Amino acid sequence: MRQGMSRYVIVSIASGILFGAMDGLINANPLAQELYEAYAPITKASIDAVSGIVIDLAYGFVMAGIFLLLYRSLAGKAGLMKGISYSLIIWFFRVVMYVASQWMTVNVPAIILAYALLTGFVEMLVIGILYGLMLRPTT
Repeated sequence: MRQGMSRYVIVSIASGILFGAMDGLINANPLAQELYEAYAPITKASIDAVSGIVIDLAYGFVMAGIFLLLYRSLAGKAGLMKGISYSLIIWFFRVVMYVASQWMTVNVPAIILAYALLTGFVEMLVIGILYGLMLRPTT
């Protein structure tokens, strides 16, 4: 049990760090900066880095915990396949629903929404694979 909890904590922290790093790469690269000019009138002038780190770490713990709760119900026999199936689920609920909402409510170029779908898919796939390879329920 103790080893399982240690692994959960380590993987949760690692996934939180991955969230932050991937969000930085996804949102701060030159292409993203050009695309996100559409949001310039409502974008904050600065980012609260500490809050961002805390939020990403919280995401890591919550999403790893949900993965463990759903583990036996996820498609696939091997952990890797379970991680991939989980990534598709979290991509739908975290990214696709957000993009659909943006499409309905905000007047931005479609390329921004396509970029969010694609980069969100890659981000969730990386996280899902990490969980699939590193986490198993202990009971």
